[in-house]
Amino acid sequence: MEKLVLSKISPADLNRFVTLLESGITAYPWVRQSDSVVLTENDLRQLEDIKNRLLNYSTHLMNEATIWSRGIYPLLALAEQEAIQAWAQVPLQARYAQFEIEGVADGVLGKTVAGHIAAPYLVVAEAKRGIEGQNPLFQLYGYILASVRINWEEKKEAFQEIFGCYTIADSWTFVRAEVEDIESDLPVLRVEYSREYAEKTEAETILKILRLIIARYLEK
Repeated sequence: MEKLVLSKISPADLNRFVTLLESGITAYPWVRQSDSVVLTENDLRQLEDIKNRLLNYSTHLMNEATIWSRGIYPLLALAEQEAIQAWAQVPLQARYAQFEIEGVADGVLGKTVAGHIAAPYLVVAEAKRGIEGQNPLFQLYGYILASVRINWEEKKEAFQEIFGCYTIADSWTFVRAEVEDIESDLPVLRVEYSREYAEKTEAETILKILRLIIARYLEK
């Protein structure tokens, strides 16, 4: 059985082990519905603080750790609700029929039990720079596949929905994924994308999308 490392996953790896069906970028219902999310005055005050920490900095010149601490993680933490919490550097490991997948997710919003993430609901891939840089989308697909299998082990439902996003500097792009035939030799991964959202100017919209995603799981 082949082992895939999340930080090195490639399009060729995905094509060998899953049926990948990608849809275009548009305003899907799960994006449009975020307009109905109401933010409190406290939310807006904290968002203003986050934006002010980014406003006078060239985020495209910051290293990954700096932009993560200044902008990405504080917004994830602000989205927390009940037992769904934000974590950074979360180990993921899963086994499918034809491959194993393991590594560390840059960030996760998920159900927390006894001091660990028991069910990832949204996984975050931060784009790396320099000679190690690669398209963060394929890494995100790996996070999604690992997380879906973890969630399937808890609730063996034939259809699994999960969300993700990848960040480049302070820009966020959201992904909604559906995974079927999880126990088959070739699982099916369907993916939809949002447009990019710049945190300096659209932090409110980003938070609304995060809150909407969490609400979907709180209702289950």
